[in-house]
Amino acid sequence: MIITKTSQDLKPVLMEGVKAEVKEPYSMIIDTDQVVFVVNQGINGVEFNKTEGYFSNYPGVQVYQCLYGQGVLVMQRNDELGEAKEFKVVTLNSGRQVGVPAGWAICLVNVGKAFLVVVGNVNIRSKDIDSRPVLAKKGLAYYIVEKKGEVGFEQNPNYKIHPQITTE
Repeated sequence: MIITKTSQDLKPVLMEGVKAEVKEPYSMIIDTDQVVFVVNQGINGVEFNKTEGYFSNYPGVQVYQCLYGQGVLVMQRNDELGEAKEFKVVTLNSGRQVGVPAGWAICLVNVGKAFLVVVGNVNIRSKDIDSRPVLAKKGLAYYIVEKKGEVGFEQNPNYKIHPQITTE
């Protein structure tokens, strides 16, 4: 099954005041126990194009592998009140694999000039996948933005706590 997300689908997790300019931000090719994300290049205002994001409570590590393109995998762990506790940014390029433990949110961001294609051993329709906390806060604790031709970060004002950003 292939699901294509529209600019309207992405609007709830974009920065305040940003226009959703990428008409079809991403598609998901869904199989029973894996999903291929194809994230289009482009910028929505100053924010790089991305996926909606979700928390995974899958009881184990989920592995994401970049097949093509250039981007970042954003990971966030929240406390019991829904505030960000940890925030990690992992650089993606062809062949890079990233393990994401249970209880973390993920979001894929395309910072390149071509498609970003990532496969994950994820059952996207599982009860263990939950995008509601991400939607409730209009995204993760930081937005990934373009600043003078470079990748930068803007705090999401819907969070009271903005932990230090760690990178890999």
